[in-house]
Amino acid sequence: MGFAELFLIGVGLSMDAFAVSICKGLTMRKMRWDQAAVIALFFGGFQALMPAAGWLLGKQFERYITSIDHWIAFLLLGYIGGKMIWDAFHEEDEAVSAKFDLKELLMLAVATSIDALAVGITFAFLRVRIVPAAALIGCTTFAISLGGVWIGQRFGSKYKSKATLAGGVILCCIGLKILLEHLGLLG
Repeated sequence: MGFAELFLIGVGLSMDAFAVSICKGLTMRKMRWDQAAVIALFFGGFQALMPAAGWLLGKQFERYITSIDHWIAFLLLGYIGGKMIWDAFHEEDEAVSAKFDLKELLMLAVATSIDALAVGITFAFLRVRIVPAAALIGCTTFAISLGGVWIGQRFGSKYKSKATLAGGVILCCIGLKILLEHLGLLG
């Protein structure tokens, strides 16, 4: 898996964090870059840790399912992407507190990075080098989350569902690409 694919996976995975970052930015009367950096660090850090944890888990089962790994990758990425697309059209207004609470931020970071755990499992089956992949995903999420706080503070919540939809479409397309490559239908 190349840099471009990993970057797009990072973008797709970061869309939940982006949406929550926008919501956190909405609660700021004035842009606080120190708080925005902490928010981005939490989201980026967990988006880097979860694929690594998933990769470790996936390595334990690799020998049992290497013959169907491309189907697993396709189904997991398709499910995660499909759920994000569904959420984009069926979202409920989320209550995000105006206060800066590290415990809340920790829970949000874990909640928005669960899908990265599943992606990490697929990375094990696809023999992706996890350290550079997790670092790229984490850095991508950090930058996108930092931008999300700024956008939320500046422009409001009108981009939240569009970001979630874009992330879902990206993950579904990458899952389909993996399947087609392994079936020999894509060069």
